[in-house]
Amino acid sequence: MSVTDPAPSAPPPGRFWLASYPPGVPGEIAPLGHGSIGRLVEASCARYAARPAFTSMGRTLTFADFARETAKVGAWLQAQGLKKGDRVAVMMPNVLQNPVIIFGILRAGLVVVNVNPLYTPRELEHQLKDAGAKVLFVLENFARTVASVVARTSVSHVVVTAMGDMLGLKGLLVNLVVRRVKKLVPAWSLPGHVPFARVLEEGGKRQLAAVEVEPHDAAFLQYTGGTTGIAKGATLTHANLISNMEQIKLWIEPTFRVKARPEQLVFVCGLPLYHIFALTVNGLMGIALGGHNVLIANPRDIPTFVKELGKHRFHIFPGLNTLFNALMNNPGFAKLDLSGLVLTLGGGMAVQRPVAERWQQMTGCNITEGYGLSETSPVVTANRFDRPEFTGTIGLPLPSTEIEIRDDDGRPLPLGTPGEICIRGPQVMSGYWQRPDETASAMTADGFFRSGDIGYMTPEGYTKIVDRKKDMILVSGFNVFPNEVEEVAMAHAGILECAAIGVPDEHSGEAVKLFVVRRDPALTEADIKAHCAASLTNYKRPKFIEFRDELPKSNVGKILRKELRAAEMAAKPI
Repeated sequence: MSVTDPAPSAPPPGRFWLASYPPGVPGEIAPLGHGSIGRLVEASCARYAARPAFTSMGRTLTFADFARETAKVGAWLQAQGLKKGDRVAVMMPNVLQNPVIIFGILRAGLVVVNVNPLYTPRELEHQLKDAGAKVLFVLENFARTVASVVARTSVSHVVVTAMGDMLGLKGLLVNLVVRRVKKLVPAWSLPGHVPFARVLEEGGKRQLAAVEVEPHDAAFLQYTGGTTGIAKGATLTHANLISNMEQIKLWIEPTFRVKARPEQLVFVCGLPLYHIFALTVNGLMGIALGGHNVLIANPRDIPTFVKELGKHRFHIFPGLNTLFNALMNNPGFAKLDLSGLVLTLGGGMAVQRPVAERWQQMTGCNITEGYGLSETSPVVTANRFDRPEFTGTIGLPLPSTEIEIRDDDGRPLPLGTPGEICIRGPQVMSGYWQRPDETASAMTADGFFRSGDIGYMTPEGYTKIVDRKKDMILVSGFNVFPNEVEEVAMAHAGILECAAIGVPDEHSGEAVKLFVVRRDPALTEADIKAHCAASLTNYKRPKFIEFRDELPKSNVGKILRKELRAAEMAAKPI
């Protein structure tokens, strides 16, 4: 279908979008069969024991292996005195240890705090302090960052793992190459740290104690800027995540009326598991469906990524517009056997029509775009998987999900009229961790989450995003908030004032542009970029810098980012 801007009209009563659902997909999910993610994992591991569950760098864990290894991690954590609800941070890319640790934490009745391993010391310290994490698992490549801040946090145990720790004898060679040949492990010192091998050894001698975890108990603190630039933890409960998994399971079912269902679904896990999209769609969905996840440790290494894809007949590929584009630009990708691909899921950022059309031509599978946020576990809407056309929208609300388009006063708007996208459903977070004021501002009195995105709904129930109410910048699917970039930049003595906006970028969708008024006339672009690199992870750093004599301001002196954006778009229209 092709979506054009409809004339405004009053929305029909009720969930009118259900009329656009694929045949057989119900409007509501069934009552949850598993009270906790831990029980879900245990049930799947028992049911699919002999099947491969996760593969990384040539080593595969079966579901039986996965049950055993997660139990070791959980038992070790319990032996350290951690109690139900305590927070445990995980700071690593997609290596086998990552899902083992995440689901071991959950089986022990504890709460996972996902940490981007590329965080700077400033970003890491804030998150660990805010979460009150008691234990931190980190890949040794990032241990130097931890060493610089851990003494100022509540972390009492740091567990350090190496890239090859779960790869058997091959792991010794992998560690040698990573440390000595590629020199990817900066020198670090963490007195008293615990090697991951010891966790498995000691945990294997203990029994994982059963913990009564209720659906409303917290499972993850998923850090996000929310509706402001202050990083805060979206508290996602077991029910939130299991509900979203069940919603997605119902939504993908019509796919298998178009393409045959494989005996075992193979997922490409190229997005990091610390990102909510991969966590739910790869991690939870893969486990619940008895699927096999192929973990990609470094998705930016496209040649290695393509080589790994060549080893597997894969069926489900969640990704971002930028990732799909990068893969198609690699000569080896076109040579792969892509005939097994059943679903390509696009999220995190807008899927561009040229990318979607080229992907369909190369793979025979269309990219189905959806929409979600960290606060919604994440998926809220998705296009139909049983139809090949590119709609240019974010699709229909998933089962048990309500979407309303509201004005600034919270009143519903007619169809076709842009307003704030507001969301209600079982996947919506319980609130921001220890921030009742932020929670109150993000939620309406009748239980809708205010997304901050501006869009409209069509008469068929499809939603089209047209703008953002907040100034958030979306770089390769990650949120960047201008005030965080500006705060870091303003710490440079040579800057008088500055403003950050997002500008179109062919590689990352958007990139950060910083407008600067100099205090020091000798200040250079290189000076600013070096300064920002010390405190901001790569995707948050300004890619473009423009010096100005003054910045546009309101009559009360507020810098007007919208005028900077308008001038930028006028100068470089899309």
